[in-house]
Amino acid sequence: MKTVVVGISGGVDSSVAAYLLKKEGYHVIGLFMRNWDANLNNDMQGNPTLNAPICPQEQDYNDALAVCEKLEIPLKRIDFIKEYWDDVFTYFLDELKKGRTPNPDIMCNKYIKFDMFLKKAKELGADFIATGHFARLENGNLLRGIDENKDQTYFLSQVSKEQLKDVLFPIGHLTKSEIREIASSLGLVTAKKKDSTGICFIGERKFTPFLKNYLPHIPGDIIEIENKKKIGEHIGLMYYTIGQRKGLAIGGDTDKIFVVGKDVVKNILYVAYGEDNKYLFSDACLIEEMNWIAEEKRNCTAKFRYRQKDIPVKVEKREDNYLVQYEKAKSVTPGQACVFYDGEICLGGGIIKEVYKNGQKLWYL
Repeated sequence: MKTVVVGISGGVDSSVAAYLLKKEGYHVIGLFMRNWDANLNNDMQGNPTLNAPICPQEQDYNDALAVCEKLEIPLKRIDFIKEYWDDVFTYFLDELKKGRTPNPDIMCNKYIKFDMFLKKAKELGADFIATGHFARLENGNLLRGIDENKDQTYFLSQVSKEQLKDVLFPIGHLTKSEIREIASSLGLVTAKKKDSTGICFIGERKFTPFLKNYLPHIPGDIIEIENKKKIGEHIGLMYYTIGQRKGLAIGGDTDKIFVVGKDVVKNILYVAYGEDNKYLFSDACLIEEMNWIAEEKRNCTAKFRYRQKDIPVKVEKREDNYLVQYEKAKSVTPGQACVFYDGEICLGGGIIKEVYKNGQKLWYL
């Protein structure tokens, strides 16, 4: 009998993943990862912060324990707090300080779920590891999950082909509604549990006060980019991303005003009027930290952010980076992931470094 260690998060997806694997005849072991200290939040120097929010991680563990007891499988618990801080959260903060928009979930998959977790699972005698990701593996290829609204291959784009070798994705062929139906039929406590939408392992928080625990709060000018006029003040560049239109303390009708750029040196937030303003659009970008899961392709499609529709692109290697050309795309943002596809196959992805239009780097990004 093959042994599989399943990452049990306390959510419905991993719960059903564990059930399906046991049903298939695997010897299943649950493993709950504790990657954030829910009782004590520290600043970058390791000093306790005041009024730090509490993550409901213990409730997740209790739910995971209840699920494993119901399924009659053992549950083990492990801390990766230091590893998460060093490899994921520090990266997240460093990118924000550069004025970029990072995706910590992607790095969490790369360094924690499919690295540290995999190593620990092997120590437990695992032949395979499994997670509740909406993705599929067929003939060595990473495929999109059947449920288009929940497909998570975008977040797996930095996981290497080698890391995926001993991985199982038991729910990738199911829709979310089917997963909840299975959980309900089993009487699992997670059946109706709300999906997590916060930062990976940190949970749902009020983003602004949370970040103030770790990064300095430096207000600055909001400049309308066309006329170079100040129209307000921002609370700190890290709180804004390209294409954002809410949360701008300008007054008046802010629905027509969009964030289009940042100047970290001068601490300026650039905005423009209209959702179709020219400053939001580009036709090329430079990708760094490229990770190919499948064979490189010159012509394919790409997503520049999660849930975005696929955009046809041409990919060209430029020394250590890749130039990606496309007809037109909106709000392509440095720090975000660019993920490539060939139909259902996720080819891999990298991080957006620079953005261009008409052969020129956009000066305001």
